[in-house]
Amino acid sequence: MARKAPGRIMDAAEPEWACILSASPEHVTRGDTVTLTTTLSHPRFDGLTEEEKGEIFRRLRFEYRSESNHIDELIGAARGRIVSFTVPHLPQGRYTVDVRAFIDRSEEFVDTDSDDLPQEIAPGHTSILVIPLASETNVTLQRTFVGPTRDRALWPAIRNRTAAIGFDRYKAFIDCIFCDDRGGGKKAFSDAEQAIIEMVHRCLHHGADQPADRLSIYGPYAYGVLKMATQVFLTLESGVVIRNINQPGTPRIFDIVDERIRVNDFSLTLHKLQDEVKHYLFQTDGNLPYLSRILENLVTIDPNRVHEVLPYCLGVLRHRLTSPSLIELIWSYWLEEGMLVQTMNAIARRFQNRRGSPYDPLGELEFDPLRPLNNIIWGFIQDEHNRLTVSRRAHEYLHHYGLSLVGKAVPDLNPADTRSKFIEGFHNLLGAAARFFREDSDTTVIADGFPLLNALKDVHLILAEGAHNQFGDLTWTARAEMMSIQWMLARPEMREFLRGRYMVPYQEEWMGAVDSMKKLQGWTDTTITHFYELAVTGERILLSIRYGDWSDIANIEDQARNWARSCKPEIQRYIYAYQTVTGVDLSSDVVDSRDAATRYLQPSMHLQRRLAEQSSAVRLRGPAAPELIAARTSSQVEVARAGRTRLPAYRKDS
Repeated sequence: MARKAPGRIMDAAEPEWACILSASPEHVTRGDTVTLTTTLSHPRFDGLTEEEKGEIFRRLRFEYRSESNHIDELIGAARGRIVSFTVPHLPQGRYTVDVRAFIDRSEEFVDTDSDDLPQEIAPGHTSILVIPLASETNVTLQRTFVGPTRDRALWPAIRNRTAAIGFDRYKAFIDCIFCDDRGGGKKAFSDAEQAIIEMVHRCLHHGADQPADRLSIYGPYAYGVLKMATQVFLTLESGVVIRNINQPGTPRIFDIVDERIRVNDFSLTLHKLQDEVKHYLFQTDGNLPYLSRILENLVTIDPNRVHEVLPYCLGVLRHRLTSPSLIELIWSYWLEEGMLVQTMNAIARRFQNRRGSPYDPLGELEFDPLRPLNNIIWGFIQDEHNRLTVSRRAHEYLHHYGLSLVGKAVPDLNPADTRSKFIEGFHNLLGAAARFFREDSDTTVIADGFPLLNALKDVHLILAEGAHNQFGDLTWTARAEMMSIQWMLARPEMREFLRGRYMVPYQEEWMGAVDSMKKLQGWTDTTITHFYELAVTGERILLSIRYGDWSDIANIEDQARNWARSCKPEIQRYIYAYQTVTGVDLSSDVVDSRDAATRYLQPSMHLQRRLAEQSSAVRLRGPAAPELIAARTSSQVEVARAGRTRLPAYRKDS
């Protein structure tokens, strides 16, 4: 039975019926539930009872539409006055929803006598505002982009070659030549050795019963052979190349991962670096651009017809142009300040039964004649007249860098030429690099590379002025002699006496002996590790400045930026090691003349000052406190000394 419609509620003169649509909530995000509610607007409708309103709503059919297809798909099939849906993934913005109401003409509501509702009620509309989800947003700032310059591959090549002549590879080279092979007792040069043995036996008419293994090297010749092998090693590992010979169990000289981090280019490969080096050298006929500029200044040589010749012929000395040895004398300077040479001189003096002081701390140093080191040191002493003297090296330090040695063996240095501006220029460059690193690490600042570029040019010109006379041969000879000393100090026989502290993580085997000697002799208490880092990093920094083409007026600041970023580990380690050794912070800003005077003072003067402070501290902390009190209460002013500490005295060489 059909339901009876409510009484007459509409008159022709009355206002129009309309739909009112509301949404709850109005501000939504993805995944929220929205409820749409439709009601009617008419003066007579407000006066009806809830039951009468319910009867009207039951007679109406509602249709919903939206401008968003996603919302329309969710509400398009709804017919009730209350509709709920879940907000889909929508872009941020406001979306409109419309509703229309019609009279339901189904049999359930058929009653034409009381059908006083309009055929169609005026539509209504509302809107919802979709806002983004409240989520964490990461903001990352990148440092200033610097494109790859054509000299970028030169800095890895310098690091590669300086690592290739490191002590670990040198020791492995010597062991490979003269000692048993790891494969089980076979000599590395067994065929050549056997041929020599047979030749000697035949020439001396020894019988077949003569033992074949009696041939050996005695007298001063063992050290001479070691010197020659060291020269061969340096010759084989020189040149502006990049080699990757890392194998299990061998010292690492190249790591492409480290190079990628330095230049912030993770597409970098070994072959790409090698190609960049070849391209950099190809533009100047296979030579470094800096050396090609030098050729134009040689008045007796046509730069277009250059021939590399032996020392007896006319031309350019072989390999000095196309494959310069990447060795810097500053390596020898810092190890000499670290007491490497003085350690070996003290051992050689004791080996000859010469007392170094009234209470010689090396009195119990004895090397038995059964093991090889005894014979090597004998040859070292016998060859003293062929080695560089400390005076020769000190004069060349002044000629190269204006760096002086202070000691009894070098009291009367009278150099004809010295680089008086090197310390100022080099330390200013390191300070500019430190400021650049601070700005470059701040991603809100674009670091200026021009101060670095100008400082690089200044130091490059100063280094070029000192590259004359003994520049090539003395640097090479000093390196070979000090490497031989390192090899001797790393021998097991030496470490039995000068073993160092077992728990100190020395980077190379010879370091413990040097630190032990400094303790015994009362020299500086700064570990050799810091002097070693000054030597290695200083050499790499100066090589990159010396052989870079920094005098080219067409250089751009990106070249200086690439240099600084590529050499950043070496620069920062040098600055820190210099502060540890001398107490001077090169990264701080110079604010007055006193700071400048301290920064530009000779490193040897800082070392002597710190050694004097060390000696004073030792005297003040005497072991017997009552003695100090008694001395202060009496008329005496002398403080009890705990021990005797002397300034380093460089040994005079004949």
